[in-house]
Amino acid sequence: MKIRETYRYAVACPTSMGVRITPEDRMAVHNSNRFYMQSTSAESNVLNISSSLGNECLVLTKFVKGSPIAAFIKGELRKRNIAYEGAEVEQGGPWGYRHQFNVADSGFGLRAPRVWNDRAGEVGRTLDISEFDTERIFGREGVGILHLSGLIAAMSPETTQTCLALAREAKRYGTLVSMDLNYRASFWKGREEELRSAFEEIASMADILIGNEEDFQLCLGFKGPETGGKGINGKIDSFKAMITQVKEKYPNARMYATTLREVVSANEHLWGAILLDGDQWYVEQPRPIQVMDRIGGGDGFAGGMLYGVLQGWDGEKCLQFGWASGALAASSLNDYAEPADEKQIWDIYAGNARVQR
Repeated sequence: MKIRETYRYAVACPTSMGVRITPEDRMAVHNSNRFYMQSTSAESNVLNISSSLGNECLVLTKFVKGSPIAAFIKGELRKRNIAYEGAEVEQGGPWGYRHQFNVADSGFGLRAPRVWNDRAGEVGRTLDISEFDTERIFGREGVGILHLSGLIAAMSPETTQTCLALAREAKRYGTLVSMDLNYRASFWKGREEELRSAFEEIASMADILIGNEEDFQLCLGFKGPETGGKGINGKIDSFKAMITQVKEKYPNARMYATTLREVVSANEHLWGAILLDGDQWYVEQPRPIQVMDRIGGGDGFAGGMLYGVLQGWDGEKCLQFGWASGALAASSLNDYAEPADEKQIWDIYAGNARVQR
């Protein structure tokens, strides 16, 4: 997969930044009174692998002017080596705009994690392509990969059109396009026809498509295989059959991938992944990983895989690095993985948890 020769930003994404608050000590939300707050979004979580490993990345977003939450988000992005661009809008009073709050615990044992999204008045829903100088960003400065998520693409009619316009601009300037389908039923309700059309156009421009079998069915209208085996091998066979259909309709894409997860408990998952690079399949059979907080594992996988693409690695190495990056994200209370260096990720892949001195 060919990356443009020069670029300032390794990976860029449109996103709606917010904050997540998590109870301390893996307590549940309803009986906690101490919380840890972080700046987060599904799309910026993907950027964090490349940004942690020394590559400048960019989020295209929007802020509430004068908001202390906006100031917190900007400060956290700077710490993560992620640049940001975004218009600032007046709050409009207490019932005006704000940044989303995600309230979620990590679960423990057989008590599952619970997530509560509080997104009324979210400023990021009003993103507009006119707010960004795409000729400068994609043309003069340059972007290696534009990453789009089905979450931001389906958030509102405005964000849908912004994602479409960004994908078109990326292709015009030789930037690769990555799309994680990330279907959410609540976002699609009442907009199915509009979003199906938009997602099909983005998929037709994508070089990398990420999503499980259900994502491809619900976002792009594919039918699942009539028969499928049981267990993890059945899931793998079913995914392969699905992608055979997808490749016929979207031949522009070079890579297709998804994670494989089975939950043993909130503290332990079986974690695997599968990737098609050209005509070659690669599979990471699920193996046990210990989980501190599961949120962001899939984003870590995508981020690790995109980092591999930027390095020019083959599909197998991209898959391995993505698998281990997702496992790293699950080992942290943050929604994003923060590798110290490549070696840390490769040690995770090798199962080497010995102390580093």
